[in-house]
Amino acid sequence: MASLRVPEVVPSPLEDAEQLHKAFEGWGTNEDLIISILSHRNSHQRKLIRQAYAETYGEDLLKSLDKELSSDFERLSQRERSKVCPSLSLGGTRAVLLWTLDPAERDALLAYESTRKFTSNLWVLVEIACTRSTHDLFEVRKAYHARYKRSIEEDIAYHATGDYRMLLLPLVSSLRYEGDEVNNTLAKTEAKILRDKITDKAYKDDEFIRIISTRSKAQLNATLNHYNNSFGNAINKDLNADPKDEYLKLLRDVIKCLTVPEKYYEKVLRQAINKVGTDEWALTRVITTRAEIDLNRIKEEYHRRNSIPLDCAIAKDASGDYEKILIELTGHGSA
Repeated sequence: MASLRVPEVVPSPLEDAEQLHKAFEGWGTNEDLIISILSHRNSHQRKLIRQAYAETYGEDLLKSLDKELSSDFERLSQRERSKVCPSLSLGGTRAVLLWTLDPAERDALLAYESTRKFTSNLWVLVEIACTRSTHDLFEVRKAYHARYKRSIEEDIAYHATGDYRMLLLPLVSSLRYEGDEVNNTLAKTEAKILRDKITDKAYKDDEFIRIISTRSKAQLNATLNHYNNSFGNAINKDLNADPKDEYLKLLRDVIKCLTVPEKYYEKVLRQAINKVGTDEWALTRVITTRAEIDLNRIKEEYHRRNSIPLDCAIAKDASGDYEKILIELTGHGSA
């Protein structure tokens, strides 16, 4: 249920590359043209545009975008970012750059940022590890290694500590079965194991983490359904014994990302938009990473939970080119 809208007739990658190059020429950058092209191309089409641009103009499109939109979002510290006055708003710049990246490259960058001092956010690692397919997660790990010359596991092991490291490492290195086959006997057995560990407050037990980090999503859903039916509570309610416990919060989000990602992302969007001063990084991350996957389902959940369509909430909170690209990616622009 992707929200991305691609025209029925799409120009060739070379034509798009030429139009983008024109947008960079003259006095000032034509942000409207950039957004109108890139926000209506899928990841494969954007990859071909980048290839055509590099072959024609001898420069990576990302570098041209970065230079023309006046923001290096990988290198700027928070203090430096506050001094930037780009032709396109910083939020819009980041959205364009993140969107233009190949999905695996984008996730590699987000994972890298999530372990760094100024952008540390372990929840982003949970999103990547638990909402991507096994194939996509493997591609992220390869992209991370190619981009940063070390593995994502190395960086998590170095930057995360203690219980967080014990939970995150098996999640990012997991090779889950992607099929729909379920073993109900195993589901009942493992539901009982999870219940026993929760009763004993052994949330960090190896068996608990093994079940959560290795079982297929179909098998895990069956296990959690048995848990609910047998013990009268959804597992996340039983993991809410201490709402202030950050590890338990992370564990609840792991389970939500694995089983009901649309509810997880709805909450991220709600908190980003309702925050005093929009959390543009969270808002941009969700829109750019889910537009080609399940943003329509997330939009439905957002509307149900907040009684306002997501595009209307964005329009109230964002403005200018930043609003424009987000609205286009949510499927409310004209392809």
